[in-house]
Amino acid sequence: MDYVIQAAQLLLGISILVVLHEFGHFIAAKAFKTRVEAFYLFFNPWFSLVKKKIGDTEYGIGWLPLGGYVKISGMIDESMDKEQMEKPAEPWEFRSKATWQRLIIMLGGVIVNVIVAFFIYAMILFAWGETYIPAQNATYGVYCDSVAQSIGFKNGDKIVALDGKPIDSETTYGQITVQILLDNIKEVTVDRGGNRETVSIPLDFAETVISNKVTKGLFVEDYPMILDSITPLSEAEKAGLLIGDKIIGVNGEKISGVVNSTQYTSAEPKTAYTFKVLRNNEELDFQIISNDEGKIGIHYGSLLDYLTIATKEYGFFESIPAGFYKTGNVLKRYIDQFKLIFSKAGVKQLGGFGSISKLYGATWDWQNFWEKTALISVMLAVMNLLPIPALDGGHVMFLSYEMITGRKPNEKVMEYAQIAGMMLLLAFMLYANGMDVVRAWFSN
Repeated sequence: MDYVIQAAQLLLGISILVVLHEFGHFIAAKAFKTRVEAFYLFFNPWFSLVKKKIGDTEYGIGWLPLGGYVKISGMIDESMDKEQMEKPAEPWEFRSKATWQRLIIMLGGVIVNVIVAFFIYAMILFAWGETYIPAQNATYGVYCDSVAQSIGFKNGDKIVALDGKPIDSETTYGQITVQILLDNIKEVTVDRGGNRETVSIPLDFAETVISNKVTKGLFVEDYPMILDSITPLSEAEKAGLLIGDKIIGVNGEKISGVVNSTQYTSAEPKTAYTFKVLRNNEELDFQIISNDEGKIGIHYGSLLDYLTIATKEYGFFESIPAGFYKTGNVLKRYIDQFKLIFSKAGVKQLGGFGSISKLYGATWDWQNFWEKTALISVMLAVMNLLPIPALDGGHVMFLSYEMITGRKPNEKVMEYAQIAGMMLLLAFMLYANGMDVVRAWFSN
């Protein structure tokens, strides 16, 4: 069921973004009186699910959900309509328009993607506001992933400065993680039990993080594992655990908080544990064997019981500049991480539709849906601007050459480049989606 919900969200999100991206090309082409022969959601080799011709344009839905397209008359595109290109140029064709007009038509989709992201972010802020945990509110410190621990971080650390610059009152641990990975941070200052310690960040730390499976996050706000209820007649109750007990160790391992100890509340059946508990400032040991279902019977409070959550609400007019700022920040960070995506470690972690669908999560939450759709809109804008023939960026590259030199590129060169670009994209999609299949296979 989880996969169905993820796939449904991805299909809806991508459909919205594809239609709006192609609408960007469509409306720009119409503005310059350029004929648009087809406007399609999804591709339609051999047949269409739905189609209707209105005026010069055939509108339809294809059966192959790998994107969409508008077919603009007199343009070298994925349709490879050589017959049309061999005829004299007509006034309504793309190739008859001024270079700057063709440039705007090609940039129309990307511009709309950015506008859509801005609109969604602004409306999310207006409707739901912002809810977050400032780093300074993580009073019990953070759980550190093993990758972070390998360079000197310890569970319970509180990050207080990056390269000597104090963390401000608004910054979250999510933002701190991004800064450490993308901003070439060299030293992190932590508060460790009231003492200031410095952790040096290796140059290749970002690639190390990408190479390793960081499931919970590099740093996660933690809180104490204090029992707030115990299942009646459970193994924990029989052993003598009480509500209010604070678990500080299991089987000799120190427990700093809930995040790195959840495996002990649901474990293997009939497994023996020694719990070290703090009760009235006295440390006590309890021997507990999990039941046939791997349960022990202990329950603890939620993060909201221990940490103060910050909330910002936005009026309609306040949400507009805030949405603009957020879109710019997401756009900048996505461009920043390109150096990691195409690194040796990053290429191994590439994923296709399966990976993208996991962004949405296994539950249908509308705020999360729109946040992830806005993020994918930014991703589509950036990816489409890559100077690869067959993408918008490839056309922009040729048009920029024409604007600088005053000469049109040879049409044969553009045709061959278009074919090469399409082959490259096909290979990329096969690789990325193949990696999803490989990961799913080995995870099972």
